[in-house]
Formats: sequence, C-alpha cells, structure tokens
Amino acid sequence: MKNRFLLYATFLLLSLAACNRTEPEISYAVMRLVYVQENGVVKERFSFFILATDEDGIENLDDLYLYHDREGLRWHLSERDWIALQQEGDTWLGSRSIAMIDEEPLPRGLYRAVLANKAGEESARNIAFDPPLQPRFPFPSLVIADGNYAIDSKYPANYFLCYDEQGNYVQTVQATALQGVIADLKFNAKVKSTALWAEDQLYSTSALTDAHPVN
Repeated sequence: MKNRFLLYATFLLLSLAACNRTEPEISYAVMRLVYVQENGVVKERFSFFILATDEDGIENLDDLYLYHDREGLRWHLSERDWIALQQEGDTWLGSRSIAMIDEEPLPRGLYRAVLANKAGEESARNIAFDPPLQPRFPFPSLVIADGNYAIDSKYPANYFLCYDEQGNYVQTVQATALQGVIADLKFNAKVKSTALWAEDQLYSTSALTDAHPVN
C-alpha cells in the first residue's frame, strides 16, 4: 500500500509539473525596412519586433530567433541584445539594427520568428516581409542647435529616438512639428542625445538618422 501511495504521489507531482509548463507566446510579429546613413552612405537594416507573453513573466524569456528558411539565414537575440518596449501594457521585444553581414540588400519573402523561454519551451510565428526595392522618400535629416530642432522629412510620421549618456535607448517621443524647441519635447532627464526615426507605415519602411546631442 505504501509503495502504491508513493507511486501515485510521484505521478501526481509529475502531472502537475507538466501542467505548469507553458510555452511563451508570440501574439504578433512585425518587420520593417530601415534605411540608415553611415559615412554618407544609406544602407538597409531592418527592425524586427514581436508582441511577447509568458505566464511566468517577460523575465522568463531567454532567446529570440529570426529565420529566413529559403536563404538559410538566422539571427539570434538574447535578453542582453533585444530592446524591450512597453506600449499600452504590452511588451514588444526586438531590435532596430539587424542587417546582412556582407551589407547586401535584405532578402524579401517569408521569415519565421521563434521565441524560447528559460525552460527551453518555444513558440513560432511567420512574418511576411516585402517592402519596396527603392526608397519612396529622400533620406530625412535632423538638425539641433541653440536648443532648437529642425526636421527635413517627407515621411508621414516622425519620432525622436532618445538615448542616455552611454548610448542606451531611453524613450521614443513623437515629433508633432517639423521644428521647435527641444525643451518643449519634455525628454526624460536621462536623455543626452536623440536621432530621427521617420516612418512610412503603409509600406513598412523607416529611416534612422545619426544621433545628435540635445544640450
């Protein structure tokens, strides 16, 4: 009888442990082509973000992969690499600076995102990536001088990407006007520099300028 009880108790514990194991979830995934300027040359990068959830908390997430199976390509982001963005109570994980090693144009087509937690459980989601082969708008610019800013951009939406003294991302602030006073933007006190993020949502393309000191 005692042995039977022990066997039953062990089985029950294992069953409960199995029930408590939950896979992470990718509720939504998005890729956006990003034009960046380096030494006067505009190059292609892309931003890649997923809407991530895990019943044990975001801190339980461990690895994020992006695959282009047809071309045999893979990118890997760990919790040390990704940006975590909070929006209306949701957490988005990803990067704004993924690129091809040889600076070739990014392959279009179907990509696959895979999210893994610390227990090794995974979930996956496909992403279609088919932006225009040529930029629809000229590359934008941001000028900051004497406490003022001026934006030259044909993109439908423009944002300030803000960084601290070490170059770490701090916040995003929408540019409601193409020129104005830096102080009126009410940046976080940690912000020491900012770049322009210009966005064309209809065609999933953006442009990112160099960062400029804000004071």
